[in-house]
Amino acid sequence: MSKSGKNKKYFLGILGGIVLFFSLFIVCNWMWEKSSQNDSCMACHYHTDADMAWKQSMHYNSKSGVMTDCAACHLPPKGTLDYTKAKITIGMKDVWSYLTKNKEDIDWESKGELEYAQNIVYNESCEACHVNIYPEGITDEGVTAHLYYDDNKEKLDLQCISCHLDAGHYNPNYQHKALTEAPKVSGEIHASATEITSFENYIETVPGTSASISMIAVPGGTFTMGSSESESFHQPDEAPQRLVEISPFFMGELEVTWDQFWAFYAETMSEGRTPPATVYANNSREDVDAVSGPTPPFGFPDQGWGMGERPAITMTHYSAETFCQWLSLKTGKKYRLPTEAEWEYAARGGTSTPYFFEGDPDDYTNEGFWNGIFGADTTQINRYVIYVNNSKNRSQEPSKVLANPFGLKNMLGNVMEYCSDWYAEDAYSQLADGVKNPKGPESGTEYVVRGGTYASDASELRSAARSHTQHDDWLRTDPQNPKSIWWYSDIKSIGFRVVCEVPEHIKQ
Repeated sequence: MSKSGKNKKYFLGILGGIVLFFSLFIVCNWMWEKSSQNDSCMACHYHTDADMAWKQSMHYNSKSGVMTDCAACHLPPKGTLDYTKAKITIGMKDVWSYLTKNKEDIDWESKGELEYAQNIVYNESCEACHVNIYPEGITDEGVTAHLYYDDNKEKLDLQCISCHLDAGHYNPNYQHKALTEAPKVSGEIHASATEITSFENYIETVPGTSASISMIAVPGGTFTMGSSESESFHQPDEAPQRLVEISPFFMGELEVTWDQFWAFYAETMSEGRTPPATVYANNSREDVDAVSGPTPPFGFPDQGWGMGERPAITMTHYSAETFCQWLSLKTGKKYRLPTEAEWEYAARGGTSTPYFFEGDPDDYTNEGFWNGIFGADTTQINRYVIYVNNSKNRSQEPSKVLANPFGLKNMLGNVMEYCSDWYAEDAYSQLADGVKNPKGPESGTEYVVRGGTYASDASELRSAARSHTQHDDWLRTDPQNPKSIWWYSDIKSIGFRVVCEVPEHIKQ
């Protein structure tokens, strides 16, 4: 072949390569853009409520006429390296899910919960459009909230969506505004409290309200508090084990319900004009005949899950303590939060195993290779516990589970429960073996919480498992100054249960 023929061949090859390159570039760019359009997103992320809720939101039905699509919120701003990385990462996950999962079996409702949404909505995308977060007409409350965001967004990792709950998908239960009044609770108004004549179960009736509380007589006894190193998923703060003696007491069969908490709220609620320092002082005095009650919460504190007998959630430790004080004043009995020792003793129900029912944490946990691949056998644990495998990522009514040997429900799972003790990692080392009715450290910064939640793995639900409040983090997105002493803005899996001390005249 002549030299000119070879040059021609090379030229055609290069030209063909260029044409192929640009063709592939055009096709890839088309696919890149097409895959970020709403119809492409909804081909996999298929749940009817998403499209409907988006069309009801301010990002679709806006006064300006500007329509914001899926990718504008669920990806970083276009033209950035983060956009490319997120699109590739999310795309690979979507393809894998498409190949391995049945989209009809996905719990889309749970994926719409705020804690999940915060991971797939980017502040940078919000700020790319909302350059001025102090627009004309903004309210004083809006200015305060946005100033708080500016000052703390990096330090506290604040999310726009934490306050603008229904910006992208409308949800009537996600309104970030103060509740104006307590929900109405129907039922017979009780004239007097229940009289205790013997150490046995009773139903407390709260005078002047329709609220009643089922109380279980928990017999006294001794037990080994904490766990040994041989127990699966043992943690250092559960040791050393200590033999503890507990006196008899009464304990609520259930976590305090919304019906019970709203009775307290309706009778005592304030409008937030009383300074926190004054409220603390008044409510801590034993000689007063009334207590200051909670300020209105923002939005619906039940998260739209339902009220009634579901556990009351999102209140602070202080709010729970004040409820106990109010209940004591109303009934003439001594109600309080349980000590950590009382709580564990009650949760065990006379057993010394990891749970009050049969089975080992290794059998029920989602951790580990075998259970991670094939799933844990949940037949037994599902009868007694609301946790990550059966909760649908929300609290459930008490009728869903069976009671422990003492007759108490939801001691493990459903929601975490406050104890009266300050938390210390080495609290047990400060106790003498054989101690009677210990009350934990004399001071601290965080309180003990026990029992795990509806989102907990089985390994976190052992009777000995300990945790504690995270006060500052649980108030992260509260824009008020001062922050609420009554309600947490960033935790919805915390509740409490009451204990009643046995009157001196009752023989046990």
